[in-house]
Amino acid sequence: MVGSGGKQRRALQGRGPVPKAVERTGHPAARRAQSQGRARSAAVPIRPKPGALEVVAGRNPVLEALRAAVPAKVLYVAARAGGDARIRDALQAAADLRVPVLEVPRQDLDRITDGAVHQGVALLVPPYAYAHPDDLLEVAAAEGSPPLIVALDGVTDPRNLGAVIRSAAAFGGHGVVVPQRRSAGMTASAWKASAGAAARVRVAQVTNLTRALEELKAAGCFVVGLDADAGEPLPGLDLATGPLVLVAGSEGRGLSRLVRRCCDVTTSIPMTSGTESLNAGVAVGVALYEVARRRADLG
Repeated sequence: MVGSGGKQRRALQGRGPVPKAVERTGHPAARRAQSQGRARSAAVPIRPKPGALEVVAGRNPVLEALRAAVPAKVLYVAARAGGDARIRDALQAAADLRVPVLEVPRQDLDRITDGAVHQGVALLVPPYAYAHPDDLLEVAAAEGSPPLIVALDGVTDPRNLGAVIRSAAAFGGHGVVVPQRRSAGMTASAWKASAGAAARVRVAQVTNLTRALEELKAAGCFVVGLDADAGEPLPGLDLATGPLVLVAGSEGRGLSRLVRRCCDVTTSIPMTSGTESLNAGVAVGVALYEVARRRADLG
């Protein structure tokens, strides 16, 4: 009998399991999946890399950013989220500014915002354009009021920075100064924590905080450091009504040695016994309120 030369044995082995329809080249299901993948990658970018584009998330921050005409690339809205009044206002503001609007599934919006609480809306914006400390003085001059500026020394939590910006907006502050290194910057987290106030209060970034404080002193400002161990309590601070720079350090280490030496005076916030310190966001809010109160009494 003539043998098959092994051909029948190979045939009996088979070709393995049949691939899924979406994995078979040329199959309609595979073409549809490929087309959907291209559409999704075009409409929904990967989370921006640090130093590239930033994402502002949340209804109030997004609306405030659009109202301030912050240059934006794309407004993302979760599917069926347009019933909220703030989102409708954001859509109208985006239309006025001719900012592209994309409706995306909520899970894609979760990915775009890195899991942040976005409330169904996010805005893709360029990197923050930092001001110069002189710009903050010009804002005060334009308002005709004594400068009130906050400087942060070693505050690395962007949520604290956002809280400080929000307090500055609430109590008449003209801006915030942060060092370039070892400090929180204007990231999406800071935008979120500011609840939109970052669209109204400028943030200046400096390479050397000590030098910047000396320059502000030369411009006529008094530099007051917030220090839990200082002898002079904040309510008795006579400098509150003049051109003022309030300096706050981190909750752990406080003011650095060089920054402390730059201060004309240090002051403390009276607290009940047992409370060691306040974080920068809370401390600055209390101090700004006291300064605003003193200025209103004299006004």
